[in-house]
Amino acid sequence: MCLLALLVWVTTALAGVPHASREDGPLFPQATNGQPFPWNKMRLPQAASPLHYDLLIHPNLTSLDFSGSVKIQMEAHEETNTIVLHSKDLNITKAALLASAEGEGQIVKVLEYPAYQQIALVSDSTVLKKGGVYFIELEFIAKLSDSFNGFYKSTYQTREGEERVLASTQFEATSARLAFPCFDEPAFKANFSIRIRRESRHISISNMPKLRTVALPDGLFEDQFDVTVKMSTYLVAFIVCDFLSISKNTEHGVKISVYTVPEKIDQAEFALDAAVRLLDFFDGYFDIPYPLPKQDLAAVPDFQAGAMENWGLTTYRESALLFDLQKSSASNKLAITTIIAHELAHQWFGNLVTMQWWNDLWLKEGFAKFMEFVSVNITNPELQVEDSFLRKCFEAMEVDSLSSSHPVSTPVENPAQIQEMFDDVSYEKGACILHMLREFLTPDHFKSGIVHYLKQYSYQNTVNTHLWESLTTKKQHSEDDLDIKAMMETWTLQEGFPLITVDVKGREVRLNQERYLKGEDPSRTSGFLWHVPLTYVTSNLATVHRFLLKTKTDVLYLPEEADWVKFNVDMSGYYIVHYEGSGWDDLITLLKHNHTALSSNDRASLVNNVFQLVSVGKLPLDKALDLTLYLSHETEIMPVMQGFSELVPLYKLMEKRDMEALENHMKGYIMHLFRGLIDRQAWTDDGSASERMLRSYLLLFACVRGHPPCVSTATQLFNKWKKSDGNMSLPIDISHAVFTVGARTEEGWDFLFKMYRESLSTSLKSRIKSALSSSPLAHKLIWMMEQSLEGSLMKTQDLPYVVTSVSNNPKGYKHAWDFLRANWHSLVKKFDLGSHSIAHMVTGVTSRYSTREMLEEIQEFFGSLTAETGAELRCIQQALENVEENIRWMDKNLLLLQAWLDKNHPEPAQLDDHFKHSEL
Repeated sequence: MCLLALLVWVTTALAGVPHASREDGPLFPQATNGQPFPWNKMRLPQAASPLHYDLLIHPNLTSLDFSGSVKIQMEAHEETNTIVLHSKDLNITKAALLASAEGEGQIVKVLEYPAYQQIALVSDSTVLKKGGVYFIELEFIAKLSDSFNGFYKSTYQTREGEERVLASTQFEATSARLAFPCFDEPAFKANFSIRIRRESRHISISNMPKLRTVALPDGLFEDQFDVTVKMSTYLVAFIVCDFLSISKNTEHGVKISVYTVPEKIDQAEFALDAAVRLLDFFDGYFDIPYPLPKQDLAAVPDFQAGAMENWGLTTYRESALLFDLQKSSASNKLAITTIIAHELAHQWFGNLVTMQWWNDLWLKEGFAKFMEFVSVNITNPELQVEDSFLRKCFEAMEVDSLSSSHPVSTPVENPAQIQEMFDDVSYEKGACILHMLREFLTPDHFKSGIVHYLKQYSYQNTVNTHLWESLTTKKQHSEDDLDIKAMMETWTLQEGFPLITVDVKGREVRLNQERYLKGEDPSRTSGFLWHVPLTYVTSNLATVHRFLLKTKTDVLYLPEEADWVKFNVDMSGYYIVHYEGSGWDDLITLLKHNHTALSSNDRASLVNNVFQLVSVGKLPLDKALDLTLYLSHETEIMPVMQGFSELVPLYKLMEKRDMEALENHMKGYIMHLFRGLIDRQAWTDDGSASERMLRSYLLLFACVRGHPPCVSTATQLFNKWKKSDGNMSLPIDISHAVFTVGARTEEGWDFLFKMYRESLSTSLKSRIKSALSSSPLAHKLIWMMEQSLEGSLMKTQDLPYVVTSVSNNPKGYKHAWDFLRANWHSLVKKFDLGSHSIAHMVTGVTSRYSTREMLEEIQEFFGSLTAETGAELRCIQQALENVEENIRWMDKNLLLLQAWLDKNHPEPAQLDDHFKHSEL
């Protein structure tokens, strides 16, 4: 960092920043030049705010650096001679203050405080007047980032093996400051005029359409883009690349374009059609026209997240956007469509209306996740998106059941804390409580409320309360005293979720609520109370009945006595239910004799809830296992997949304890449950989207389990495919199982890796990569992780997936843990503290350990870290809690499990010899 001038600091000369004293808080920190830095908070002062940025960026894709300049028009809100803004890893070479756009600039002094990623511009002679408009002009140089944030380098290889370089941006949440000095907080909205300089062999794209290209004397070109709408810095985007594009117009006249590397442009059409449909849907649903003339979707070869909603230029992983008609599966089609829906929903929720601060991240992410399902259900009903929504709520509950969880809306300050907010609580829980509220208010009333919210707060920033007020204004509910704000704050301002206990005696139903919490500290469950919108059906009542539980206990009365009662219809509420007395036995009997009397989601929720109740000691394990017996008659994707989700982790715990006999007994029971369904699967791509996704999983599971008919068919298909040098067309949905069988041998693994390297299909590469990581060849697993970190043969963006996949492999889990420890400092530098990638590896690698020795080893490693290297990360606390819970579960239930299996499934399954010790 280059510091332009030294500052002799005189505290009394400054207005607009608080003065340090013994009485009013900590002293001011020290700038890099040893002088006091005139601000001592992580959040920027409110002394001035930006109105407009005139930004010029010139990347050099050969030397991998960039230069730039920015002129920021701003308004002063109080008298001050100091402007504090954000800058990180930028070498500022010039700084000036102007009283008008064309006026003569006065050089100002620059102080830097890297710990807060802030700079202060200090004028010795000019005091900014309250209400005055001023300009600051900054010039800077920097290296293109080696991480996935800021303005960073990305590469790809052509079919001929030539490496090509491009530069792309990822600014959310706090990385715009790595590309240009700015007021990098979501409430500091402004307009942006962006210019990009480039070579003739490249193009540039940004948020807005290009107005003109100007040829410069040195053979360079300058692309000048239209001024943006008023928006936050994290939504600014630009890419310099050699991409190609295809385009279409929506019904409302918006030009949609998909950009990809040249050799993959033939995989862009599916995304283009989906984006056109979805943008038209949102235009109509929100009753607010999309405000920009174009929307680009760009597939970036190196991308850490799934996608990013930059206004007018959404960016994606290639696997999240590109669809190969010959090689992409039903699950690929669903994933790509929902991801596009998520990013386009953000153009309203997040871009048009933005949360005031990152503590309310859920206001955009929960909504975008929720709108995925609302929109795709209408635009692509054949994808059966509703079958996957419930799984999102179960995933949120997994982390929300731990004491390390956090409220949906929770205070955050530093960049690592902000990054940690991008988790299942903000996304999935946010979506699930919105779904619950929508079902409670009715879809029409909910929709009118959110449209009111979007219209009232367009181009502004909001907090939780604004949403509840909008929904209250528009509510039409039978309960005149319904207080939506009071109700929903019980879901957003406290962590966790309720366990509702139901005790039915005749017509009388006694209700009780408490916090559902795994762990041994009962004090952590006291003091929690939710307003719970209960729903229920009975053997006599097909119509859904409702009851708002606002107290710790209450009583409701059924119209008539019933053989069974099922609460939380379709699991539309974010809570789980325990039935006292004969309640569970009645439902288990119903499932055994007439399971279709309940909906698919109701059956899945019972499978989930019964195992959650075992974890907190409300039910014995044998009751939960008794319920699973009905699954031998189940055919629907949600309850079948939930059965796997509850049963597979049980033998995964044993795998890491070397309990081979009991482990195989448990695997045999699962195979017994689903063998009939597995054996009925055709090795084709026929059927609905849900049927195809279920087939893909079932055949993969059966082959990995060593089910002889599956292994035999997969082996034959793999050998034929290999003999054709990968040219034979395999049914897409069964290819994962075929590749997994092929990867068990050295020769097969090497051939698969060759195909991985040669393929241009991102979905095919993903399935091959998954198969490679499930191989029993330990040396190959170690090599995969090393290569993913190095980044040339396998993309580093995929490393978190590779590490967690290897950790899920009985031949690899010890190597994954060793790899995580040995490379920790490289990983947090590459992926950033607090990122979802780091959290995914930490919790994934440790999730199925269940011994005190391993707990101590995990505690010892993470305990050796400093705050700067991750000691305070929430994911570490989650990992430790998970292992502690696993230990408790095994101590309590191991003998019960053995006894139940001996009684109900005495015969272990016959396995193919090659697969006795292999796993997904």
